[in-house]
Amino acid sequence: MKSAGAKAPGVPAPPDGCPRLPRPQGGLSEAVLSSLQTTGAGPLPAAADIQRAEPYGADLQLALYALYELHYQGFAGVDDDREWDPDLLAVRRSLEAVVLRALRADVPAVGAAEALASLLVEPASDDGTGVSHYLERDGQLWQLREYAALRSLYHLKEADPQAWVIPRLRGRAKAGMVAVEFDEFGSGRAEDIHAKLFADLMADLGLETAYGHYVDLAPAEALATVNLMSLLGLHRSLRGALVGHFATVEVTSSPAARRLADAMRRTGAGPAAERFYDEHVEADAVHEQVVRREVIEGLLTDEPGLEPDVAFGISATGLLEDRLAVYLLDAWRHARSALRASLPTAEGQSHAQPGRQA
Repeated sequence: MKSAGAKAPGVPAPPDGCPRLPRPQGGLSEAVLSSLQTTGAGPLPAAADIQRAEPYGADLQLALYALYELHYQGFAGVDDDREWDPDLLAVRRSLEAVVLRALRADVPAVGAAEALASLLVEPASDDGTGVSHYLERDGQLWQLREYAALRSLYHLKEADPQAWVIPRLRGRAKAGMVAVEFDEFGSGRAEDIHAKLFADLMADLGLETAYGHYVDLAPAEALATVNLMSLLGLHRSLRGALVGHFATVEVTSSPAARRLADAMRRTGAGPAAERFYDEHVEADAVHEQVVRREVIEGLLTDEPGLEPDVAFGISATGLLEDRLAVYLLDAWRHARSALRASLPTAEGQSHAQPGRQA
């Protein structure tokens, strides 16, 4: 069992690298987190309570995030064997069913070709709807720091959720997926692993680089984007949707990365902050072609019946990213923090801080 430690805000993860359990955001997450703290002695959420929960709300999303993290780095003080606790898995399955039901009701029913084509239409730079557009044009350093803190919940494990799908693919789809993942993991060089590059970016911005450090500051909209990757990756039945999600990430990443690199340069964020996004401009332009021509085409050649799932993965990813964008832009345009609590000012920075919390 990992060493236990009391949760305290702002305290780095213990030496073994495992994050501490987050603070609950409601009854569901409190029950799950209490069970993890007490070796399963506490009561888990009732099925009726799960069914009544808001699918995109902070309570359900945090409960799901905690259960998914048992499959990644785990938590300090939580036995690794809890990953396969049948009671926790049953709760996770019920939470997932609520989320999937909501997503299937909220995304349009389109074909994979139509869904993919929608990703190739770059919105106008002044349409006001894109986070990267806003940050490139108007973003302040404190907003870039908040963005990095939120995205760290994924980028410090970048490409890990998508790796679950590799043994569930074959032929061209598997070969293409592995080729892209190889790049994401540094092409065999530990110093070039994209998660390491993002940690370097965070250091430039004066942020804590410990895995999962900012989960207590993340709104539900951010948790939902991270949870979707694990939801799709951990189920063989959703392999088509995971491929659709992966296509969305890779197709839209290069132009967004260019804008974010420009934002980092404009605000003087630092060379490592610039490098992370500069790296993605070039790499993801190549990845887009591999994903479209090898992964998606290969998958649908082998398993044409998965086309609706690929389309669902694309649309669900877009829906949750759009929800996060609306939340972030509403806060930032009103000079509010988009986090549950404002970040401390990094040493040496003199930028204006948000007037109040979102």
